[in-house]
Amino acid sequence: MDFVLYVVAFVVAIGVLVTVHEFGHFWVARRLGIKVLRFSIGFGTPLWTRRIGRDKMELVIAAIPLGGYVKMLDENEGRVPAKERKRAFNRQPVWKRILVVIAGPMFNFLFAILAYWLVFMAGVEGIKPVVGRVVEGTIAQQAGFRAGDQILAIDGKPVQTWDQRRLQLFQSALDHETVAVEVRDPDGTVQMRMLDLSNFPAQEINSGLVERGIGLIGYFPEPLPVIGGLEEGPAKRAGLEVGDRFRRLDGKTVDSWDAVVKIISANSGKSLHIEVERNSMPRAVDVIPDAVEVGDKIIGRINIRPRFSEIPDSMRTTLRLPVWTALVESVADTWGMSRLTLQMLYRMVKLEVSAKTISGPLTIAQYAGVSAKIGLDHFIMFLAVISISLGVLNLLPVPVLDGGHLMYYIVEAVKGSPVSEKVMMAGQRIGIALLIALMTLALYNDLTRIFR
Repeated sequence: MDFVLYVVAFVVAIGVLVTVHEFGHFWVARRLGIKVLRFSIGFGTPLWTRRIGRDKMELVIAAIPLGGYVKMLDENEGRVPAKERKRAFNRQPVWKRILVVIAGPMFNFLFAILAYWLVFMAGVEGIKPVVGRVVEGTIAQQAGFRAGDQILAIDGKPVQTWDQRRLQLFQSALDHETVAVEVRDPDGTVQMRMLDLSNFPAQEINSGLVERGIGLIGYFPEPLPVIGGLEEGPAKRAGLEVGDRFRRLDGKTVDSWDAVVKIISANSGKSLHIEVERNSMPRAVDVIPDAVEVGDKIIGRINIRPRFSEIPDSMRTTLRLPVWTALVESVADTWGMSRLTLQMLYRMVKLEVSAKTISGPLTIAQYAGVSAKIGLDHFIMFLAVISISLGVLNLLPVPVLDGGHLMYYIVEAVKGSPVSEKVMMAGQRIGIALLIALMTLALYNDLTRIFR
């Protein structure tokens, strides 16, 4: 069921964002008097077509939902009747062509602002910004953070949920800044703690920045001694099932997930007698944990995951903002994410940031499914993030992308004549090679994450 949800959420996400992007090109082209021949969502064999409007534009939904395009009347792509030439894209002044090209990415940014705005006004559920644990020897511990600290503000900006200012911390780490964090400690005293990120290594900036890099871990539900999920492996072969509660392992009573992991890890390759409770009835099985190498150790593993306790109401909160404040936050978040994405790409080129942070379709599908499971508000925010990434990527000066066409038109505007066909063809080959390399790297990163 998770796989089906991931696929459906991924297809919906790509469909929505591609439609937004291509609608930007379409809408601006029509407003500037350019004739649009086809608006296609997806590639390949058309599944559904309809002709609409006075120009009988072909509206298409195609079989491969991983992109889309807007086809405009253009003398470079076929014969154009004399009476229609004034509506051909190639006949338009360069400023009109520039507007049409940048409209797609701009609509992606506008979509992100609108999505954030709606979610912030309606309210998005989250976890209270309370520190659950501080990792020893980290920046957070050196700054004096303690378990139970409630974060009130970061650099003067109020914090209502644990994830609200994560983007700000990413930017501060990239800029090597010291961050002022206002907290209320467990005794009720309001204090200021300073996170010194001035020497934070750029290569360690990734999705685990707050937890693994800075050392701040928020509230996390307690893992119960209950099987919440299992994959192919020793546990499944022995007949254990999701929902089984561990009672005794190797004759020892267990009452926590840590105790279960400790015993299984210490018995790689050895037969373990496991007693569980299933539907209030006792069950017993013998399991031989696989021997798995982790670092310089060999541990036992039976391929199970825990079930977690419910999040108590005392730790739940809702981020809801007034209309104007929500709009300001939406614009700030869209700008901040765009800036951060560009900086990360630039630092990757300089080899300062690991290329492992690039995600491909498999990871995007996974996040789409997870966010959809959490709720509509989180799925909409996921769409906003991907829309921003799509907008930034398309503005890069790479031939075959919108940014590549924009680069050619700017050169044309400066020199007074179009870029030669020879240069454009060479650029197209380079652009295609770069995109294939980027897609290969992204897919490799996805597969590496899965198999690890």
